[in-house]
Amino acid sequence: MKSDQPPAFSQEPLPDDNKEVESLDSEDALKITHNLLDRRSQTLLTVQQDIKAKLKHKYQHISEGIGHHGNQILLKDIYTELYITEGGSGGLNNEHEVRQIEMASKKQTTQETPIKCNDIFKPLPGQDKPIRTVLTKGIAGVGKTVSVQKVLLDWAEGKANQDVHFMFPLPFRDLNLKKDQYSLMQLLSHYFPELKEIDSIEDGETKTVFIFDGLDECRLPLDFKNNEKCCDVTQPTSVDVLLTNLTEGNLLPSALLWITSRPAAANQIPPECIDQLTEVRGFNDPQKEEYFRKIIPDQNLANEIIKHMKTSRSLHIMCHMPVFCWISATVLEMILKEAEKDEVPKTLTQMYSHFILIQIIVKNKKYNKATETNPKELSQSDKEMILKLGKLAFQQLQKGNLIFYEEDLRECGLDVTEASVYSALCTEIFKEESGLYQDKVYSFVHLSIQEFLAAVHALESCLDKKENVFSPTSDEEKQSIQLSDLHRRAVDQALKSENGHLDLFLRFLLGLSLESNQNLTQTGSTTQTNEETVNRTVRYLSDKIKRESSPERIINLFHCLNELGSNSLVEDMQTSLRSGTLSETRLKPDQCSALAYLLLMSEEVLEEFDLKTYNTTKEGYQRLLPVVKTCKRALLDRCKLTYESCETLTSALQTPNSPLRELDLSNNDLGDRGVELLCVGLTSPLRNIQTLVLGQCGLTEGCCSDLASVLSSPNSQLKQLELRDNDLQDSGVTLLSAGLEDPDCKLHTLGLSGCLVTEEGCAALSSALRSNPSHLKELDLSYNHPGDSAGGLLSAALVDPTYKLMKLNVDHGGECRLKSGLRKYACHLTLDPNTVNPNLILSEGNRKVTWVKENQHYEDHPDRFDYHPQVLCREGLSGSRCYWEVERDGTEAIIGVVYRGLKRKGKEDDCRIGANKKSLSLFCYDRGYELKVFFHARVWRSISGPVSKRVGVYLDWPAGTLSFYSVSSSGTLTHLYTEHTTFTEPLYPGFGFRFYSSSVTQCQIDGQDIQR
Repeated sequence: MKSDQPPAFSQEPLPDDNKEVESLDSEDALKITHNLLDRRSQTLLTVQQDIKAKLKHKYQHISEGIGHHGNQILLKDIYTELYITEGGSGGLNNEHEVRQIEMASKKQTTQETPIKCNDIFKPLPGQDKPIRTVLTKGIAGVGKTVSVQKVLLDWAEGKANQDVHFMFPLPFRDLNLKKDQYSLMQLLSHYFPELKEIDSIEDGETKTVFIFDGLDECRLPLDFKNNEKCCDVTQPTSVDVLLTNLTEGNLLPSALLWITSRPAAANQIPPECIDQLTEVRGFNDPQKEEYFRKIIPDQNLANEIIKHMKTSRSLHIMCHMPVFCWISATVLEMILKEAEKDEVPKTLTQMYSHFILIQIIVKNKKYNKATETNPKELSQSDKEMILKLGKLAFQQLQKGNLIFYEEDLRECGLDVTEASVYSALCTEIFKEESGLYQDKVYSFVHLSIQEFLAAVHALESCLDKKENVFSPTSDEEKQSIQLSDLHRRAVDQALKSENGHLDLFLRFLLGLSLESNQNLTQTGSTTQTNEETVNRTVRYLSDKIKRESSPERIINLFHCLNELGSNSLVEDMQTSLRSGTLSETRLKPDQCSALAYLLLMSEEVLEEFDLKTYNTTKEGYQRLLPVVKTCKRALLDRCKLTYESCETLTSALQTPNSPLRELDLSNNDLGDRGVELLCVGLTSPLRNIQTLVLGQCGLTEGCCSDLASVLSSPNSQLKQLELRDNDLQDSGVTLLSAGLEDPDCKLHTLGLSGCLVTEEGCAALSSALRSNPSHLKELDLSYNHPGDSAGGLLSAALVDPTYKLMKLNVDHGGECRLKSGLRKYACHLTLDPNTVNPNLILSEGNRKVTWVKENQHYEDHPDRFDYHPQVLCREGLSGSRCYWEVERDGTEAIIGVVYRGLKRKGKEDDCRIGANKKSLSLFCYDRGYELKVFFHARVWRSISGPVSKRVGVYLDWPAGTLSFYSVSSSGTLTHLYTEHTTFTEPLYPGFGFRFYSSSVTQCQIDGQDIQR
């Protein structure tokens, strides 16, 4: 927005007369017309100046969450620039907002351009579209309303946006009360009576900004789909209809709109109505320190406070919210100034307990009600006030309300008079506001204060009234109710919550159960908790951590343990993490949850998170999945993930500010349903995933439309997509090509190796490249059957300067590649008679080997194993992909691969398959599998998986992987293990035994049938 004086607002003297123009000659008529226009301009300027004066008076002081012990401060003296960025998470984030601020606390790994609040309507570099409507998201207390206040004050004081003629703040909490019908001009005149001096602001030259603060507080239906259309600013209708038509541009299309909202409510505005999405992230670390130094006059004390906040990760994270910085400054300034210092708060419960107590003390000093003997002792009326506010807080929290009107107060047993008294006495806890007119609105200063007081109410109801707030309590049950019963019920309710709205409440409730925190709040409870109660709750939380399936809910349970001072599991995991011994430990699921908690709470962003490096179960892997939201590169390949895992991953993909750029999910049984879920996260705004690897994930054409939507999404940053070894077929590739040809597709690399693609699929790809030739640089179609003509079409793109294609791989093609799964890589193997040990017999055309007691008379040969009962195949495998299957008969067998240089003579380990650096083997027996890996390190471990007589071996020599599979009687493959290395020479399949009469047979693979 420009800063020059609006040309329509001339300040020349008004003419004294108002003669009718039509009675004059043309020159006089023109003069009178100019005079009339000047008169209107002067009227507009007068109205503007009156509105600016009104807004300056209202917004020049900061009054909530900043005021110092009840003393208002000028906004310009305390204002600290907030971190506002383009974009947002997109979609709904089913996490408590405190969890979202924890993610925002991670160190930024990408360069983002901050947006100053006065530049909210300015196009960003590279943007050429006009911006009419801006939606700004941010969690409660992060600074949205203060940003609005700053913009209004700067405009009113002539410091910014002086090309704007009028700014109209219309908070939703005020609009909720308007039940009658109004025209737009009538509604504006109700807020701003000054506007009655002008007939309209719809002249096309008057630049107007509407600011709708607090969409999450809106109780109007905002029915964009069914509301009637309204284009006349003088037509009376409901406020709801006015708002939807203003937003859609039917009313005052020239007006600019700025809407603020908490994330969960932002989707009430249709995306097509939003031109710019921004996000208020609160304070970054330097801004936190700047704020503390501004609000604390004593700089030594400010430094001491900053130092203390950094010692507690949970408190430092919360300081991203300006309102929590104010709470902390209020508490710590008073505690650190005292001669006999109380214990300095280290948990959220301690901080809020001190805050409530300090506000009561300040109130009592102000109104001369403090007791001389103990100024920290609460009077009976103080206790009653806290408990009544606690009841209001709990009941409205259950309904999801942050603002309350008179009817809400009456439902909670509070009359308006009491509410007004409480808001006057404790302005920093509970407030009564008048809108721009005189209707009353009530709220707690911040959602977290409401959650804390709600927990006080729940605790007091249990200890004093023997009631469980989560369930009706009979007279008989009251006799036996215990605090641990309330804890269990509260934990269960919080775990059931889909959006985590009880997470912080639960942390406060459990923290208040400690006697030290109860002493702070002094709510009058005659029954104190004891150590056994706390221990029972700790055991219940620990049990829930072991059993709960939602990784996100589990993380909050660790926060709860922290409030109770029980951190042994986390501390043990921290010790293992620091010592580097985690890879040597078999992690239980609850240990994985503790590890996830530690990694998520760390301020550091992981460069790489390799899930398979942790030795745990399938459930353990599931619990570690939330960590992907805090790393740049997530390697989740071969971790037995399924469709259910994708629900957690989708939530992680939609996390604001996630640094994740590369995601490898290959070799997991995700299926089409899993990828469909992932694509929901991948198409959300500003997802920064650039590399997605989905090789061998059991995909078919069923997911290709979803993937095409990702490719064609204007929000997508995807540059590399790997889909190798999925049975997509031509039909799937054709669907995928629809996304590839879209102008918004910026894909550089596409991997379709081994995807059953023929001439038809290649033709679809060629067509897509013709439509969008400017981005794709690499295309891998190896191990397919493209045919000469289709291959020729694609090859032509390599030499045509119109295309960016630089690398095309169609190697290893042929009709034999049109087999499902790994069997397309089947290779023919025969046992080498020159290597067979004298106690082994070959049969069935050198495809079967059996261990016998009798010594066979073979000619001497340098390649023969003279001691160990082993045999190798003739064929050395290198440079390509190969798959073979063997079936054992007897109790056990050794299946492996070796380099040709493996020694053959003697009984030492350097002659045994799987016991040296020149070999690797899988030991199969009737009870399971054991692996011996010696390519890099001496590893011998048990492998879990279905026991089968048949084993599949897959070698991808160029990629450096060797995989073993259990093969069922129906031909289903179950992954057992994959070794990652770099192969330097051909590998020879080999077999060995430990017991007589055992045998191994090479299976013939023909199509999808396996024959002996």
